[in-house]
Amino acid sequence: MIDRIDRRILAILQEDCTVPVAEIGRRVGLSTTPCWRRIQKLEEEGVIQRRVAVLDPKKVNCKVTAFIAITTSQHNADWLKKFADVISEFPEVVEFYRMAGQVDYLLRVVVPDIEAYDAFYKKLIAKIDISDVSTTFAMEQIKCTNELPLNYVGAEKPREPVS
Repeated sequence: MIDRIDRRILAILQEDCTVPVAEIGRRVGLSTTPCWRRIQKLEEEGVIQRRVAVLDPKKVNCKVTAFIAITTSQHNADWLKKFADVISEFPEVVEFYRMAGQVDYLLRVVVPDIEAYDAFYKKLIAKIDISDVSTTFAMEQIKCTNELPLNYVGAEKPREPVS
């Protein structure tokens, strides 16, 4: 069970996973060892899946973000596995969702420019049969975060944001 202290630890780690354990412990009112044990337990339970560095897309030449809505006439496990395998070959695909509604799949793709997107698109359609592809391009990123809201953890009703 994730308690209030675990939520505070998770909030700190989501904001900056390089904060030393001693500093996290100080912020949540624990000494280093109990704080480290809680972090290890959260990792073992899969709450913390991994720790990563968040890069500036412009500084790594991924300036264009495309959202690709895909519709297919194939709705079976074999086709989905093949499609997932194909998508996993493309590092440009940073998010991949199976959807409910009119769109079957949604991809978020990052590339340097429109020409790179066109090359990506041509490689994609050469590898898998898709009924319909509709792409929209982001003009401006207004909010982007990997931080999940923690006010829902262990609660029937939403709680106030963790500070």
